[in-house]
Amino acid sequence: MKTEQKKSIKEQYRILEFGEFGDERGNLVVAEGDGMDIPFQIKRVFYMYGSDPTVERGHHANRESEFVLINVSGTSKVKVDNGFETDVIELNKPRMGLYIPTMLWKDMYDFSADSVLLVLTNTHFDESEYIRDYEAYLKEVRAGK
Repeated sequence: MKTEQKKSIKEQYRILEFGEFGDERGNLVVAEGDGMDIPFQIKRVFYMYGSDPTVERGHHANRESEFVLINVSGTSKVKVDNGFETDVIELNKPRMGLYIPTMLWKDMYDFSADSVLLVLTNTHFDESEYIRDYEAYLKEVRAGK
């Protein structure tokens, strides 16, 4: 499934705001899959922590996987790139998610010391659907225009 390149980068990704409930006991954030809050059925969950502002993660696009990134603690930045333009999103609230569809290049960086970046995806891991070479990505995504 290819991302439509006629759309601007801001029309391709989406910022999600999850329900937050709190009282004297603390806060609870709810994010349900299957199209309720997360626009897909969640098949894999992983998280990154222990990074610092000099570390960069990601550096890939996916042909099949869609992602939702949530900084459940701390902050980080995500640069998304559709082969024609880029945008940077700061994840700085635990109730905020970033939906990234297929065929967007992503780089995560500028992690705060307390950053825990939770990632939800619609697929099980399959290395063959990853594009890790940026020039190959550009060639593939621009051929689809």
